[in-house]
Amino acid sequence: MEPPTIYLPAYSVGRVRQLLDVFMHLDHGRLPCQLVGVKPGEEYELSREHIVSVLRTDHSIPSVGYLVWERRKRLKPEYQSLTEMEIRQLAIAGHQVSAEIRFPRVAYLGDSTPKGLDDNPVMYEADILIVELSFVAKRHRSEKIHRRGHIHLDDIIERRERFRNGLIIGSHFSTRCTDREIDKIVSRRIPDMLDDRLVLWF
Repeated sequence: MEPPTIYLPAYSVGRVRQLLDVFMHLDHGRLPCQLVGVKPGEEYELSREHIVSVLRTDHSIPSVGYLVWERRKRLKPEYQSLTEMEIRQLAIAGHQVSAEIRFPRVAYLGDSTPKGLDDNPVMYEADILIVELSFVAKRHRSEKIHRRGHIHLDDIIERRERFRNGLIIGSHFSTRCTDREIDKIVSRRIPDMLDDRLVLWF
């Protein structure tokens, strides 16, 4: 395969490059790749139809989330009553007859406190949301978890009415609980699994 291009927070590029160098030294192998440091507010084109926005999240170190948009061109409302020929003539004359509209398709929060969601409300609207759910047990105190830059199951339950996503994928679980324990706790606390939209990604 061609060497991959890896997008990651600009803050982390130097450290990740050092990490790769250490692995290559220990393994006597090559790990060719291009590291691209990204910052909140930037956008990257995946294709003509899809674009990725970089969003600021809230962790113990600088962190970002990502949102994949589907974008389409639509005729501007003021031109919708015109004939095809009239629209073509306007376009030839240099008028911008269409406008871009975007649909949030996939949101990836990454490591973050609930603030990362709340500061980026479009994440609640994406078709698919991949959200960190590091801690689920009652013995894990939310205030301590938030200081370390993570989310507790209580945070998801508190925001239940905000989620408009068709699918919510809970991920990035702490190893302090087994997969079986996590599944049992979440199923007990959210018996309907957010109307069957919540799945756990172990």
